[in-house]
Amino acid sequence: MDVTIFKKLGLNDKEIKIYLKLLQHKSVSVRVLAELTNLNRGTVYDILKKLQEIGLASYYTAETKQKFVAESADKLLKLVQEKEIEIKQTKEKIIQLIPELKSLQAKSGNQPTTKLYEDKRGVKFILEDVLVTVKKRGEVEYYVYSATQASDDINKAYSNFTRDRIKKNIQVKAISLALGGKTHGLDERRWLGSEDKSATFIIIYAGKCAFISRDVKNTPVGVIIENEMIYQTQKIIFLNLWKRLK
Repeated sequence: MDVTIFKKLGLNDKEIKIYLKLLQHKSVSVRVLAELTNLNRGTVYDILKKLQEIGLASYYTAETKQKFVAESADKLLKLVQEKEIEIKQTKEKIIQLIPELKSLQAKSGNQPTTKLYEDKRGVKFILEDVLVTVKKRGEVEYYVYSATQASDDINKAYSNFTRDRIKKNIQVKAISLALGGKTHGLDERRWLGSEDKSATFIIIYAGKCAFISRDVKNTPVGVIIENEMIYQTQKIIFLNLWKRLK
């Protein structure tokens, strides 16, 4: 049995263990449950209170002792339905809150925002942000300083990035710091001629600048700086260098 599904309902390992033991026994006392699960009585009692609160357990008194029983497994479906309603209500509240949050964010818009992203998942997040933000802003292209080692990390993190970029009709101008690299579609490339293969990969896009490199443990790492003035400055530098490399 795959018990990890119970964690989606908010139960932890100990709570799952108690619930399954209740299902296996017609009725059972706290003392017996503690012995069956190798947990202390206080923990078992607290868990039983929670299971009662969410409708998965109940008790009755027999000869002055409390006996606990599991409710029908059908109650699990009711829990799922309750969570669906809760998620829907939360979504509606967040939708209502977003304009206010954006207003707060806009007030600090002149201050550069820096965010760190680690490992392949972090690199993929940055690449996804490039596609989403460029398209959302209504721009047609972005700019890249391409570095060999970081390019390999990017390909491993998001192998279909170029394909998805072309599907969204987004163009890119790339300056390769070292030799190598080729065009794939809706892109242009020029070469700086550096021999350094470990340089940082830089993406200049839609009010942001992203830097993808490796940390001291040789793990892929990325940083996004979000600031319009920094973006515009980096764009000017890139396009001027682009012309000189013609």
